[in-house]
Amino acid sequence: MTDPKESVGHDVDLEEATQLVQALERDLGKVSGDSADIQLLRDEVARLKVMLDSPAREHHDVKQGLHSIRDTFERALDEAVADGMKGSQYVAEIGRILGM
Repeated sequence: MTDPKESVGHDVDLEEATQLVQALERDLGKVSGDSADIQLLRDEVARLKVMLDSPAREHHDVKQGLHSIRDTFERALDEAVADGMKGSQYVAEIGRILGM
């Protein structure tokens, strides 16, 4: 797991994070699995979407949300890949947005 403090000096591109969340929502809608990890991933994506839609969005909070999604994705990756979702691409994209 990656420590969110590693990218403290790097501001998140909020527009890129928003586009990523939209793509994740779309792809998660296609996943038929209902494991606890997949549901947690859906919940975390929904929470991050609310954060990004807020006029008072904070880079720190978005970073934490992205880290949480990335960690959950890594746990749920096998199931998501089995359902045709490009999990490793999302993990890589989140890392890029976070400056990792």
